Amino acid sequence: MTGAGGSIVAARLDGASEDIPVDVPRVPAREAAEDELSDPMYHEHDPNLLERALDRFWDWVGDLLDGAAGAAPGGPLGLVVITLAVLGLGAALWWRLGTPQRTLRTPETLFGGAARSAAEHRTAAAAHAEAHRWTEAVQERMRALVRSLEDRAVLDPRPGRTADEAAADAGRVLPAHAGRLLSAARVFDDVTYGGRTADEGAYLTLCTLDLELETAKPVVAAGAGQEAAG
Repeated sequence: MTGAGGSIVAARLDGASEDIPVDVPRVPAREAAEDELSDPMYHEHDPNLLERALDRFWDWVGDLLDGAAGAAPGGPLGLVVITLAVLGLGAALWWRLGTPQRTLRTPETLFGGAARSAAEHRTAAAAHAEAHRWTEAVQERMRALVRSLEDRAVLDPRPGRTADEAAADAGRVLPAHAGRLLSAARVFDDVTYGGRTADEGAYLTLCTLDLELETAKPVVAAGAGQEAAG
């Protein structure tokens, strides 16, 4: 087409070709964008690893509370009431039981101070029991029990022995009483190192065991008997 009309059409076609967008392939475009965004200037204010971990933790706590609020009767208000009830129960138990007194220190030796005989320990125990000082009575009766076993050569006298060690050693030669000996040692440890208090029942139980051990016959191991015979 020639003439004025042809010139107009040609001009329009040329303008349309300039408006057609350039089609850039996806992969090179993505790589170019990644290269650009990898510049440190874009990450100066990003949270560090600890901040990201804390954000995730608080998000988890928020989701947990939201779930609990949805499951609790009454929604968020019900969750608040339940939380206050649990805190009140914990405070009541703390007030009733007091601060735990048990410590993790190593038990001290069974005997302390000047050495006394079994009879002297029993006399001291009876005096404490008369005054209803059951904790001290239990301590002295346990010492009397062990001292009596040493006097009878059921146990060898050994400085520094603890109540648990004495009970274990005596239980090996008096197996019929092994369980009660260990229980007695546990009571002694509880009232001596654990901050607990004994009662009359604990004292009377220990007195009964002490009296029974007075007539108990130690069992000699088979190997020891054969060595003695040889």
